Amino acid sequence: MPSGLLALALGGFGIGLTEFLIAGLLPQVASSFAVSEAAAGRLISGYALSVAIGAIALTAATTRLPRKSVLVGLVALFVIGNLLSAVAPGYPVMLLGRIVAALCHGSFFGIGSLVARDLVAPERKSRAVAVMFAGLTVANVLGVPFGALVGERWGWRAAFWAVTAIGVLALVGIAVLVPGRAGRTPPPTAPDGSGPLPATALRAQFRAFRSWQVWLTLAATALGYGGMFGAFSYIAYTFTEVSGFSPADVAWLLMVYGVGLVVGNLIGGRAADHDRDRALLLSLLALTVTLAVFGLLAGSATASVILVFLMGVSGFASVPGLITRVTDFAHGAALAASANVSASNVGNALGAWLGGLAITAGLGYTAPLYVGAGITLTSVVIMAVAARRAGSTSGDALRVGH
Repeated sequence: MPSGLLALALGGFGIGLTEFLIAGLLPQVASSFAVSEAAAGRLISGYALSVAIGAIALTAATTRLPRKSVLVGLVALFVIGNLLSAVAPGYPVMLLGRIVAALCHGSFFGIGSLVARDLVAPERKSRAVAVMFAGLTVANVLGVPFGALVGERWGWRAAFWAVTAIGVLALVGIAVLVPGRAGRTPPPTAPDGSGPLPATALRAQFRAFRSWQVWLTLAATALGYGGMFGAFSYIAYTFTEVSGFSPADVAWLLMVYGVGLVVGNLIGGRAADHDRDRALLLSLLALTVTLAVFGLLAGSATASVILVFLMGVSGFASVPGLITRVTDFAHGAALAASANVSASNVGNALGAWLGGLAITAGLGYTAPLYVGAGITLTSVVIMAVAARRAGSTSGDALRVGH
């Protein structure tokens, strides 16, 4: 395995850790800055919105630059953002640090996947991308609960210092181990099949968005993620205030959730290869049911452990299929891949915001679970429409301007 691929995976691990770490630390951060649960939740929604913006903006702004240099710059931005969070004297600086760190997220995974593919032989490209994204998965299984444990024992700032150190190691690793020639892949194919699109032809790449299927899949992505994160953003409160767990238990409970993500990823990828649209409908429906049942049974500690695992399984089972679906209908356009990251994080922000509103309205700490179920149910409906349209020959192309 190329050492540069491990450096990319380490970067993915750090970025994944930054995104999800805050969920286990939210009560501590809120108490430290004397802000409400909803205000603390904006550290999640603000991050998600910044990912949504950065994924498109930075991908478009850096198309003409060497990809290795772009990756180094993105990880440097990540380090600065987490350093700001670690030393933040107040809530505004903490939020600023989250926003700065988030800007690199979408572009790192988009550009990094192209670089990863060029580090190996052609027949191993998919496995190389999987290794890079394994960093993100490991962040959910080991990193997030470890961060919650660090926060519980040494304070939430220690967790952000640890992430900053990981970012520095990834920065050095990418600078030293990733060859400068990596990432020079063929340009994507034009949606009309007329030939390749120039890598810097942004206007041509935007033509991929003339497909109804691209837009429907992006909407299903946003709402599928939004449902899961509407619940996940406040899961620490659900565990401690409803299920009866202590704050020290949050770390291993998040690990249970992370294992569910890994299992869901494996199941979802295999199922999507067999019958993608059917697999997506079933996984999104399973998430809807899981969240609703979790809300009903959250008062039981045993049921909560089982359901948070199933929440991870059903929540991530749709991810491989949604990613391949949007890129297939976009005919490989890079901006469509970035838009998928943006859509997922718009959904994250929506879910966290609505979940916070439900808590503020006095509906209790199970309310985000029901909010998440409602959001995900909408995703099921949209995915059903998309699947039906895909089975018809009528008008997949959306004629912009007509």
